[in-house]
Formats: sequence, structure tokens, C-alpha cells
Amino acid sequence: MNFLIGAFNTILYRPLFNGLVIFYQLIPGHDFGVAVILLTILTRLIIYPFMAQSLRSQKVLTDLQPKIQEIQDKYKDDKEKQAQAIMETYRKEKINPFGGFLPLLIQLPILIALYQVFWKGLRPEEMTNLYSFVSQPRIINPNFFGLINLAESSLILALIAAIFQFFQTKMLTLYQPVGLGKTPKKTDQMTQFSNLFQKQMLYFFPIFTVLILWKLPAAIALYWITTSLFSLVQQYLIFKPRSENLTASGK
Repeated sequence: MNFLIGAFNTILYRPLFNGLVIFYQLIPGHDFGVAVILLTILTRLIIYPFMAQSLRSQKVLTDLQPKIQEIQDKYKDDKEKQAQAIMETYRKEKINPFGGFLPLLIQLPILIALYQVFWKGLRPEEMTNLYSFVSQPRIINPNFFGLINLAESSLILALIAAIFQFFQTKMLTLYQPVGLGKTPKKTDQMTQFSNLFQKQMLYFFPIFTVLILWKLPAAIALYWITTSLFSLVQQYLIFKPRSENLTASGK
């Protein structure tokens, strides 16, 4: 366990912490909030290929849902043939149904390290984690444009984070398949349940975001906001061809 903790600190936490301090010292005015934003953007750019792969896998699987539902209805009494037909569909489409999970697992340790950097990076004792070539700042002013103390909790930033979380979830639901013309009653029920679940998640995630962030240092809320904005742009770029095709087909 100690080895894993040490490797985590060496490979992820210390580089990210040093990056935050470097940004803080290079930015004119030494604005801690801007340093948080820049470090978040840099990290998201690094893991962009993994997130893009995950989103593309989700997109392909979403596009295939109507066909998968047809197979499930056709072989509803033969689970073995149903599984074989579904896997054959995946093979023809050259997709891995689990392809979206590996990129998420890869980025998870990075996100945990970022969380720890913003959670305890302002503590004086953390300065021992600076590299020898990084000068130690006398003091880190945690204010964001002189308005918000990012070392303390901020309900305002928590609410803003929840709003962007809402739009991020909403964008994903816009690209769900709407079904196939005539569908069996069972499929209709499944579609209704799926739509109800999506609507619940649309409001659950923002509420959950507020509950998590409103007592944590506002630096984490600012990180959350920046991440959500980055994700909105990334989702738009990934799903844009599909939306253009839908628009064109509707003309």
C-alpha cells in the first residue's frame, strides 16, 4: 500500500502540485483562481484523447441501440442466440462494448490527484513537495480576482458548477436515439423507463454537485466549472457530425 501511495504522489500529485505553483508564480498578479483554471485546462488537454475515445464509444453504442432492441425482441426467448447476434453486430460495426470504460479508468487517478492538489495544496507543509527548480512562494493568496477566497467554501461557485453540470448532462441526452417507428409494447415501456431515468439524472447530477461542493474549498468548485465547460466543448465536437446529419435529414 505504501508503495502505491508513494507512486501516486511521485507520478501524479507532485507534478500537478508543482504545475499549480508554477502557474501561480508566472501569472501577472499571481491570481490563484487563474492558476487553477490553467492547470485544469492543461490536464484536460492531456487526457483529451482518452475522453474523446470514451465519448465516441458511447456515441456508437447509442446509435446502435435501436438495432440492439430489435435483436432483443427477435430472440427474447433464446438468450444464447440473442447474445450471439448482439456480439455479431458489435463485430460488424468494429466496436468494443467496453471500449468506453478503459479511458475512464485511465483518467480517474489523474482526477483524484487534481482533487487532492486543490484540497490541500494551500497548506504550508505541502511546499516540501516542490521540486528543487521551483521557487517556493512566500505565501499563496487564494483569492480569485480579489472576489472569492478559493480556500473557503463558496455556495455561489457550487451553484454555478451545478448549472454547468446540468447543461453537460442535457447535451448528452440530446443525442439519445428516439426509437424505431413501430416498436413492441415491451420496447415502448423500456423507452419510457429510459426517458424517465434520463430526466431524473438530468436534475440529480446538479443537486448532487451542489451537495458535494458547497462545503469544500471553492478551488474544487472552480475546477469543476472549468471541467464542465471543457466537457461541453468536447461533447459538441464529438457529437457535432451526428447533429448536422440529423438536421440535414430533417430538411
